[in-house]
Amino acid sequence: MSATDSAVTAEEKKVRVCYIAGREESYSRTRMILHGLRRAGYDVVTCLPADRSFKHYPNLLWDFIRKQRGCDLVVVGFYGQILFPFVWLLTRKPILYDVYISTYDTMIHDRGKGGSGGFKAKLFWWSDAISMRLANRIILETVDHIRDYATKFRVPESKFFHIFLATDEKVVARRQQKESNGKFLVHFHGEYAPFHGVQYILKAAAALSDQNVRFQIIGRGITYERDMRLAQDLKLKNCTFIDWVPFEELSDYMARADCCLGIFGDNPRTLRVLTNKVIESIAAGKPLITAKNEPVQELLADSESALLVERGNPQAIAEAILKLRDDPELRKRVAEQGHLVFLKNCTLDTFAKQLNTVIEEMLN
Repeated sequence: MSATDSAVTAEEKKVRVCYIAGREESYSRTRMILHGLRRAGYDVVTCLPADRSFKHYPNLLWDFIRKQRGCDLVVVGFYGQILFPFVWLLTRKPILYDVYISTYDTMIHDRGKGGSGGFKAKLFWWSDAISMRLANRIILETVDHIRDYATKFRVPESKFFHIFLATDEKVVARRQQKESNGKFLVHFHGEYAPFHGVQYILKAAAALSDQNVRFQIIGRGITYERDMRLAQDLKLKNCTFIDWVPFEELSDYMARADCCLGIFGDNPRTLRVLTNKVIESIAAGKPLITAKNEPVQELLADSESALLVERGNPQAIAEAILKLRDDPELRKRVAEQGHLVFLKNCTLDTFAKQLNTVIEEMLN
């Protein structure tokens, strides 16, 4: 069944979905889920905040009370852990949960906000466990992630449904490469967070300071100040740092690049994530370098559709960059194979079709 067939099926049934989430409509995951639901043909009503602040939650729940009454199904999106118990109490409709990111993993394993056995850790763990146990079905982007969450939070594996991350191929698309002044341009975009490992990118840049390689690094985040101090200490002259850019402009920056970077952090969270930037890089038809982990290897193969390196290793990043720079045929092959993987697994049409499959299972 094609995505078009899915859309027709949904419209014939006139299925109405209420989508409530803790992040605003412009947030990448919110945007993706809404695109998927609408492309699958569902009539979607939303309860969304203006920004990420928790202060909006009371109004969100009041909005939900009014809007969910005429709906056939509820989708709780990211960030949903705090909202979920209230949503569950306020509706008798089946609930699909886009858990996306674990609070426990983020706060304990990535940001170090407490020991694994402390009070905060238990609070974060229960916020994940309760929300997942109350859900009728849960979507996650990799099988490895599903196995990890099922074990860690004691949730039946059968409750999960695997859907790879996706991006809008009309926005992040293959484009003719723009001039980069004769230098090999390396691109990174994303949050400055421990699991992204920006510090290792900066150390790789330092190792390549005399190799005619330039880096453009886009974003902000919790490690930004620390990483900027490192950049100063390393006296980097081959890096351009850019604040967040609108999603619609991302392709313009990626089109200038010769290759793109994924994630390289050395903490446990790096082992469990795929990330949007990986999908966006192969959507743009760029050769990708990223850390080797199980989730990435569910989608990409080393030296075929990406170059996979040891996490937390700036020398490995630098060597992979030089390998792509010095081998145009490898660069072309990895870019083309990566883009084919994207077209097969990560387009919005594919995402919508799979989303429709799990929703139809829930309603039937």
